[in-house]
Amino acid sequence: MADKLDSKHWTTLDRDLGRISQVEYAAAYVSRPLVAPGIALAFMVLAGLAAALFFQASPVNMIVIAAAVIGAYMAINIGANDVANNMGPAVGANALTMGGAIIIAAIFESAGALLAGGDVVSTISKGIIDPSGMADIQTFIWAMMAALLSAALWVNLATKVGAPVSTTHSVVGGVMGAGIAAAGFAAVNWPTMGAIAASWVISPVLGGVIAAAFLALIKSRIIYQEDKIAAARKWVPILVAIMAAAFSSYLALKGFKKLFKIDMQTALLIGLVLGVATYFITRPMIRRQSEGLENRNKSVKVLFGLPLVFSAAMLSFAHGANDVANAVGPLAAIVHAAEAGDFASKVAIPMWVMVIGAFGISFGLFLFGPKLIRMVGSQITKLNPMRAYCVALSAAITVIVASWLGLPVSSTHIAVGGVFGVGFFREWHMENRRRKNMPVAPKLKIAAEERRRRKLVRRSHFMTIIAAWVITVPAAALMSAMIFYILNSLTA
Repeated sequence: MADKLDSKHWTTLDRDLGRISQVEYAAAYVSRPLVAPGIALAFMVLAGLAAALFFQASPVNMIVIAAAVIGAYMAINIGANDVANNMGPAVGANALTMGGAIIIAAIFESAGALLAGGDVVSTISKGIIDPSGMADIQTFIWAMMAALLSAALWVNLATKVGAPVSTTHSVVGGVMGAGIAAAGFAAVNWPTMGAIAASWVISPVLGGVIAAAFLALIKSRIIYQEDKIAAARKWVPILVAIMAAAFSSYLALKGFKKLFKIDMQTALLIGLVLGVATYFITRPMIRRQSEGLENRNKSVKVLFGLPLVFSAAMLSFAHGANDVANAVGPLAAIVHAAEAGDFASKVAIPMWVMVIGAFGISFGLFLFGPKLIRMVGSQITKLNPMRAYCVALSAAITVIVASWLGLPVSSTHIAVGGVFGVGFFREWHMENRRRKNMPVAPKLKIAAEERRRRKLVRRSHFMTIIAAWVITVPAAALMSAMIFYILNSLTA
């Protein structure tokens, strides 16, 4: 009898423990999606504490603390959305794992922001509005706060729906909307806004054309040659040298503004010298790497793997150096206005503000970046190391060309435009070969009806991204104006 009672007791205990285990599993499953937002919230709280600790004026200014929290939120969203454009192609081409891409991007984004990020930024986004049109300092602070918050909310929303958008344009739209709400339409510099609107078209088209041109070069000079390895030994060092020249000029022109300022001619000369040096260094390396490789496309792709990783790292460094201002520019304006009691078109960024921007971008990439990285790298069109290399190369060259022409461009639009350019070129190239009855890969030999349905560029992503680009500035402007009215009415 006692044995039966003991057995029943243990059976009941096992059943209860099983129920507890199921509850624990359920709790872990439910709480998993909350881990990343929790870490992000903790970082935003730390940013507010940093503002309370390092803000020079006394007593502690709650507006500056709130602005620091919003600036950290904006930096996290930049990391989640913008950085995917640099790392997506390398991950999609399997040149980098997701973990490796996040580590490299976090290191180089932070290094670019802290070492080469501009110590003086245009706090009103390249002259979008005239601060002298503001009624008083308080109005200016609320306008910058509204611009920062609206830009962060818009980029967050875009990341949720899987659309890589320009954080620069988000900030521009936020500043424009708050400026109109605070001082009327006359406060906006409309010629500058017109140039920015033109960049919506120029950036992706230029990036796509350059990427497609390099892919056409690789196909004609390497892929369709009888001896692919011999062709690769000749052309890969040249392409790597072009990459080195482009990135050297890009970084000299844009990436090291904090350390020194040089003109376009000097930057191009630096790029030429380093490009020639890179050619003579990489030529024997490519020759050694290609020894023993089979004469097929897969072997050629191997030769582009390492250069693609370096290009992704350099893009991240340059992005950190330039785009950290999107997170901390309006914050720096608020800090300056609260300290000095006036507003200026350009102010120095305190180091603690720059640290918030740099680490916020890294946290955003680590916590929320994989979604957009996968989308840019593999869901728009299929990338391999050669195609991804063309995208990275076009990004650097397009920025240099745009700087030479004096056009404001978006790094996001350029990189995603490069991915579209590669995809649409592949579609055109495949159809062109079919029309000419040229050999086509067996896996691409499909029925005509199925071929019309199955495109190499996913149209759903294409339409989503284009729509997001078009409405970024007006959406951010509308949200910013609404937030400004709310803030102003609460403190009136």
